[in-house]
Amino acid sequence: MSLSLNAQIQRIEPPFWYAGMKNPELQIMFYGKDITQYQVTVSNGIKITNVKRTENPNYIFVTIDTKKVSATDLIFTFKNNTKESFTQKYALKKRRDNSAQRKSYDASDMMYLLMPDRFANGNRDNDSEDSTTEKYNRELPGGRHGGDIEGIIKNLDYISSLGATTIWSTPLCEDNDAAFSYHTYGQSDVYKIDPRYGTNEDYVRLSAEMHKKNMKLVMDYVTNHWGIEHWMMKDLPTREWINQFDKYTQTNHKRTVINDTHASKIDTETCLKGWFAPSMPDLNLSNPLALKYLIQNAIWWIEYANLDGFRVDTFNYSDPKGIAKWTKSVTDEYPNFNIVGEVWMQSQAQISYWQKDSPISKIQNYNSNLPSVMDFTLYEATSKAFNEDDGSWDKGMMKLYDNFTNDFLYPNTNNMLIFVENHDTNRFNQTYGNDIRKYKMAMALMATVRGIPQLYYGSEIGMTGDKGKGDADIRQDFPGGWIGDENNAFVKEGRTPGQSEYFDYTSKLFNWRKTKSVVHFGKMTHYIPENNVYVYFRHNTTESVMVLMNNSNETHTINTHRFKENIKDFKTGKDVISELTFDITNEIIIEPKSVLILELK
Repeated sequence: MSLSLNAQIQRIEPPFWYAGMKNPELQIMFYGKDITQYQVTVSNGIKITNVKRTENPNYIFVTIDTKKVSATDLIFTFKNNTKESFTQKYALKKRRDNSAQRKSYDASDMMYLLMPDRFANGNRDNDSEDSTTEKYNRELPGGRHGGDIEGIIKNLDYISSLGATTIWSTPLCEDNDAAFSYHTYGQSDVYKIDPRYGTNEDYVRLSAEMHKKNMKLVMDYVTNHWGIEHWMMKDLPTREWINQFDKYTQTNHKRTVINDTHASKIDTETCLKGWFAPSMPDLNLSNPLALKYLIQNAIWWIEYANLDGFRVDTFNYSDPKGIAKWTKSVTDEYPNFNIVGEVWMQSQAQISYWQKDSPISKIQNYNSNLPSVMDFTLYEATSKAFNEDDGSWDKGMMKLYDNFTNDFLYPNTNNMLIFVENHDTNRFNQTYGNDIRKYKMAMALMATVRGIPQLYYGSEIGMTGDKGKGDADIRQDFPGGWIGDENNAFVKEGRTPGQSEYFDYTSKLFNWRKTKSVVHFGKMTHYIPENNVYVYFRHNTTESVMVLMNNSNETHTINTHRFKENIKDFKTGKDVISELTFDITNEIIIEPKSVLILELK
C-alpha cells in the first residue's frame, strides 16, 4: 500500500476510504509542519462538515460527508493567507460486494490462536528490517524469532486439518519497541503491518488464502493503549489524545470499580486512565477525535483486509462510554460482525456486565454493545478441576458444573469464547504434567459445551510452558516452523509418537465438531456430578449427544436411568473417538480419567 503525499503533508489517516458506508461521515487527519495555517476545500462538490484544529499546529482534522458519493479521487486544496497553496489527492474506493453483510465467526467455528513471531518463519528475508529497532535473535527467549505472515500462509492446511475454521493472530501492526516487541501489543503504527511480519499486502493475501479454504480471519485489536514508540507520541495531536497524570500512574487493574456503587473517584480514575505499563500510553476514548480515529481505523482494516471478526485486547480498561461507542460504530456498519472482548474478571456477573444487552449492566443503564466475551471463569475452573480427584462439594467436576449453573447471568452463552489457555496463561499441558488423559477431557469439554472453542497453538502437540518463568516460556517456537528444526510437528511423519497422540485426538474431535449443529447451538442439560463423574447432554429436536467425563481414579459403572429425560427412546451411543457403540439402556462403564462422547441412536 502506497500513498503519494504532497511535500507539505507527512501523513494522511485513514490513507484512503470507501464509498457507500452506512455512516457517511469521514474524519481525515492531515499531518504536516504548521499545516493548521491552511484553509481547506475539497473537490467534487463534497461538503466539509467540520474542520478541527488543536493546540498542535501540525494537525488538521477535516470531516466530510460522503453520502451518495461514488468511488472516486478527491482533491483537497490547502491555501493560507499569503495565497500559498497546494493540493492533495485522496481516494474513495469501491467496497467488496455485500461487504456490510459479511458473515463472522460463531459457535459453529473453532478458533486457533497463534503468535506469529513464534509460529513459523516463512520468509527469512524479513527477520530484521532497517526501519525497526529490534533485530532477529532467536537465541533470546523474549526476542524476535522471525515468525511471519508467510509462515501462517504456508501452514494453513495444517491448521485446517485440526478442525479449526478461524485464526486469531495476536497483533500484526508495527511495534517498534527496542525490546520484547514480538508480542506486538505496543503498536507504533496502526495502519501498517510490522515489516518483520510482512507487508499490508501480505496480510490481505493471508485473508484471501484463508477465504479460499473457507476459513475466517480475526484481528486482535487494541483500543486501550499504543506503544511508547508510536509516531504520534513524538508529536501528540492534542494533550487529551492520551490519558496523562502529573507523574507516571499505572492502572490499578481493578475493573470492578467501574460498576462498584461504592467505588471512590480516585480508584475509578486510576483504573481507567492509568497506563497498562510504562511502554504503553493509555488512549483517551473520551476524546472525540481519538475515538473517531480508532473507530475509522478498525473499519478501515475490516474493509481493506476483508476481515471476519475482532478480538479486542483489554476491552474493559477503556473509558466505558467510549468503548461502547467504538463497538456500536463497528457493528452498525457490519451487523453480523462478531467482536469478542478480553474481560478478565473472576465472576460471571462481572463478565456478563460487558456482554451486549446484559441484564447485569442494564441495572446501571449501561450497554457495552460487545457481542462476545471471553469465559475466564470457565478457564479458571479447567485450570484446577482435572487435578482434583475426590470431586467433593466444590472440587473436581463440581467446578465445571457450578460454572455452568451461572449461565443465566449471560444474555448469549452461545457467543462466548471458551478456552483452557491462551498466550497470557500457564500452558495447560504444563499445569497437568503432560497427562494426556486430562488434556482429552479438557478438549472434549471445549468441543461439546456452549460457546466458541479456542485452541492455543502447540497445545495440540503437547507443548508446555511455565508462566512463572516469564511470558517467553508460554510462547515458545512451534517445532518445524524454522528451517533446521530437528522436529517438524507440522507434518505427520515429523511428529514424535507423543505429539501424534495429542494431534490425532485433537484433529478427530474438532473435525467431528465441525458438522455438528447440535453442539454448536443445541440446548445443554447437565446433571450434578457424582463420584467426580460429570454427565451432560447437547440436544435439539433431531439429535442428542451424551458426554460422560470420569475425573476420578476409579472405573465407574453409570446407571443411566437417572438420565431418562434425555436418553428417551435412544438405545445406543457411538463414541466419536473410539467409534465403539455402547448400550445406554441400563449401564455404561467408564474408565478412570477418561471421557466418552456418545452420539445417541
